Amino acid sequence: MNTWGNTWAYAAGQGGARPSEFLLIVQIVLLITVGRGLGEIMQRIGQPSVIGELLAGLILGPSLFGWVWPEARNAIFPPNPEQKALIDGLAQFGILLLLLLTGMETDLKLVRRVGRAAITISVAGIVVPFLCGFGLGQALPDSLLPHPEARLVASLFLGTALSISSVKIVAVVVREMNFMRRNVGQIIIATAVIDDTIGWIIIAIIFSIASRGTFDLPSLLQAVFGTLAFLLVSFTVGRRVVFQLIRWANDHLVSAAAVITVIILLMGVMAMITHLIGVHTVLGAFVAGILVGESPILTKQIDERLRGLITSLFMPVFFGLAGLSADLTVLRDPMLLALTAVLILIASIGKFGGAFLGGALGGLTRRESLALASGMNARGSTEVIIATIGLSMGVLSQNMFSMIVTMAILTTMAMPPMLRAALSHLPPSAEEKERLEREELEEKGFVANLERLLLAVDESPNAKFASTIAGLLAGGRGLPITVLHVGEQATEQPDKRREGESHESAVKSAAKAAANVDEEEKVRHVDITTRASEKPPADAVTEEARKGFDLMVVGLDHISGPDGGFDDRIDEVTASFEGPLAVVAAKGRHLAQPLDHDFRVIVPVSGSGVSRRGAEVAIALARTSSTPLHVVYVSTTRDKGARRRNPRMGPPQDELILRDIVSFAATYDVPVTTAIHDNAAPDVAIIAEVRSSHSNLIVMGVDRIPGEDLNFGTVASAVLRHAKVSVLLVSSDDVRTQE
Repeated sequence: MNTWGNTWAYAAGQGGARPSEFLLIVQIVLLITVGRGLGEIMQRIGQPSVIGELLAGLILGPSLFGWVWPEARNAIFPPNPEQKALIDGLAQFGILLLLLLTGMETDLKLVRRVGRAAITISVAGIVVPFLCGFGLGQALPDSLLPHPEARLVASLFLGTALSISSVKIVAVVVREMNFMRRNVGQIIIATAVIDDTIGWIIIAIIFSIASRGTFDLPSLLQAVFGTLAFLLVSFTVGRRVVFQLIRWANDHLVSAAAVITVIILLMGVMAMITHLIGVHTVLGAFVAGILVGESPILTKQIDERLRGLITSLFMPVFFGLAGLSADLTVLRDPMLLALTAVLILIASIGKFGGAFLGGALGGLTRRESLALASGMNARGSTEVIIATIGLSMGVLSQNMFSMIVTMAILTTMAMPPMLRAALSHLPPSAEEKERLEREELEEKGFVANLERLLLAVDESPNAKFASTIAGLLAGGRGLPITVLHVGEQATEQPDKRREGESHESAVKSAAKAAANVDEEEKVRHVDITTRASEKPPADAVTEEARKGFDLMVVGLDHISGPDGGFDDRIDEVTASFEGPLAVVAAKGRHLAQPLDHDFRVIVPVSGSGVSRRGAEVAIALARTSSTPLHVVYVSTTRDKGARRRNPRMGPPQDELILRDIVSFAATYDVPVTTAIHDNAAPDVAIIAEVRSSHSNLIVMGVDRIPGEDLNFGTVASAVLRHAKVSVLLVSSDDVRTQE
């Protein structure tokens, strides 16, 4: 033992004046290894991984390892303040990152969608356990309070801690049960979001009071008004600033993970601001996460990278350290064990009863209220974060911290099986089933998954019409649009600036129509950036495309070339864009009135994936029109009439395809008329149907054919050449990305 101890002390550098980096690495490796390993086991048995990370700290801490082999435990986790400060600093930064992640997972749109019911439930779900926790704090013996003279602050803290639920744990179970889109699932998540948000605001205020050591009215007013002012600025000016900074980083910085760097810096700045106004840094990190999560430019890849960094490093270190700080051996004291049982009972009854009462007041059924109450009782990571901050600020004693960690672990482990059992007895209603089917179709669709549009235009009327198309596609969902002027002399001259502003005006007008609103303020969320590059069009598009766009809408003066293909400028602009294209060709009235968006849309379908993509775009445009969408089935050479000759094989293929499109359009309340042409060339059938249906816009899904020049095939070329009405060609991805 002595030889081992001497060798370890030499390797760890113990006995010196400075803390050991070697020990810090050993501590991190142990916490990550044991925490992630136990987290994996917990997930396999249906428990949240955070339970495994907490148990890792308990196992490595005084509760087990320190009890069985105290010398080894003290050697690896020495109690000297200098060494402890190293990993504590990492854990404190981890708290901010965890609150950033929690904020990013906070869906305010969901809260707005289920609004009144969730707010009613949340208020009852907070007030009841808050009163229970406050009463418990008033009844605790002085020995459990580090500062008995500040009992009121400790009671307020305990009441708030008991009233908060863990959004992350609740969301994991609801998502696992496929209830994320169910009405009751959305109410459960929204209620947890409101609980979390209100709880962190109250905690920040209480910490502000606790840090001053007094409970005087001026301190309280300063904390309250400082918090309200911070929230007001954050969700008005701050939201815009955060979005612009993330977009600027994505568009201009070429270094790796530039957006993640900006997000972490934003979190740090907002945490410092909340500290300077006298409230805790956790509120700044949480609000930063909400604003980052709402940014439309935040791609899935960036989100996953940031989430991976936090969950793989900071979560096991922080929660492991929380477990290390808890000493469950103190529960051998019968009085502390009894008080822990009382704490768990009060926390569970208060939260369960408050949420159940709130569900009844909010109009939920008994079974729905039961499911809601079961989900709200999980404290999980949120409770541990609060308890850790309370311990560091001297609001909680070491024994009280251990009791709260025990309560958090047990209530979190009890929640998943209770919530699963409650949700399994809630079949969807007919109305809810219809909504779920529509959302399932949307999730797989092309238009529903668009996040950012690039609009490449010149100064022509066709460009104005393309701007209108782009605005209609973006307006309903508030997609950001970059307008790239690719005229022959697209410089920053005043006339070109006016041209860019004209396109921006067209986009906003169409976006307003798509959102079905009358006030300009209600479509400000459609963010439009106008760029005019001095580079050749091909280079300008190449530079812009690297920033990440899901669709490029092209509207130039000349579409068709003399050889029957596309004009050279179209080839040049589209050559370097590897994503889907929407090439616009305005004709007839749309050349004279390019801002007119009262379309009579016709879309040909054949059953292929790309024709389905065209149908989705057609439905999105038809939603803004007062006339029905006209869908015409056109057969290809290989399937022409084949199914119609064998009625025993069920409904013909053409009818099945049309039924699918009609059903999809019905989910958006878009009326549809249909026609079948299976005995004529597709281009001839389309032109004939345009005449008979009096349509003024053809939307076609087309394949992008390999080659040096842009080519959508002979059918698209013939329709573009012979049609007397406007044409919108929506392509598949560049074939180079499909290899």
